[in-house]
Amino acid sequence: MATLNFSVPEDVRREFNALFKNENKSAILTKLMKQAIEEKKQQQRRAMAIDNILQLRKTQAPVSTDELTQAREELRR
Repeated sequence: MATLNFSVPEDVRREFNALFKNENKSAILTKLMKQAIEEKKQQQRRAMAIDNILQLRKTQAPVSTDELTQAREELRR
């Protein structure tokens, strides 16, 4: 297991220690870091999806409402 050192404001450190005094702080911080990693990955996936959609819009001709309705109906079958 690795050791990390972080600088945090003193008031944050005091409140964290007070609120989690009887808990495994390493486990709590690990959980928070994993959540932050997943959130960042999700943001990156969303950004890529948006970029892909915007690129498609530049290269594809517009689709009519009738074509969209027909495609939806076909997918529902």
